[in-house]
Amino acid sequence: MTAAVVTAALLAVVVLLLAAGVVALQAVLDARAVGAPVGAAALAPVAETARLLRQQRRTIAGADRLLQRIGGGGLLVVAVLQAAVVPLGDVVPADLAVGVVWFNLLDVLLWALWWLLGWGANSAWSLVGGHRLVGQAISTELPLMFALTAPAVAAGSLRMTDVVDAQRDLWFVVTMPVAFVVMLAAVVAFSAWGPFSVTAGSDIASGVLAELSGPDRLLAHAGRSALLVSGAAVSVPLFLGGGTGPLLPAWAWVVVKTAVVAAVLVVVARHLPSIRPERLAEVAWLVVLPLVLLQLLAVSVVVVIGSGA
Repeated sequence: MTAAVVTAALLAVVVLLLAAGVVALQAVLDARAVGAPVGAAALAPVAETARLLRQQRRTIAGADRLLQRIGGGGLLVVAVLQAAVVPLGDVVPADLAVGVVWFNLLDVLLWALWWLLGWGANSAWSLVGGHRLVGQAISTELPLMFALTAPAVAAGSLRMTDVVDAQRDLWFVVTMPVAFVVMLAAVVAFSAWGPFSVTAGSDIASGVLAELSGPDRLLAHAGRSALLVSGAAVSVPLFLGGGTGPLLPAWAWVVVKTAVVAAVLVVVARHLPSIRPERLAEVAWLVVLPLVLLQLLAVSVVVVIGSGA
């Protein structure tokens, strides 16, 4: 029990540190884009944390503070719970037989948390942001489910360690590129990041984040960054061979691969235009879903042929 608690605590620390790195990278890229000093921007996580911890909380009349705080704080909790099924070499914080389903379950829970964040504020802009999140969820959830199914079918198991073992000869990202890209796009979406940040867009005064201030706003921002990191972490055992790699120990490779995937998501996402929920629905249902289903079909055929059935 003690070992499990220590492992969980270390996992939470790693997720938070990588989330801080994501914020720092975003700040550095923003500074470079406008010609501002990069050194000060790299310290953005520290400066912003200190500012928000000193800032006084504010609420408007009729706001449901409990729902707001469940929604905001829940984002960070879910991020850590998602990362708990990621194998760190021989150590798995939560070695669940249904690890793939666990990640998908928590992803569904995220949409409810974002909605609570928008609804609890009792603000028009926050509620609009919540509706946008629901619109995005309708478009991304089904493609994500089938994208997660592909590596599970190839491995013949829903356990993360089994999926990693199935990639000893070839990483699944090579044979399942469509599923890999769809999963990462869904991670960016449920993190409300980049082109999917319309739920907190400037056109609606930051949407679900509009009425948050002080520690409440800090928790929500930390949750967004941590969700991006946890999603990147889960992609490592599913598609990138887990902790396999030369020289470094397995746990270090998982951390390195997670950091690289998260950094790529930050860099790529900032160059993509925002996509409104109604437009996203067209692309998701008419283009992305058929592609990921074809990917899953191809994987299933290969598995059946390989088994000699």
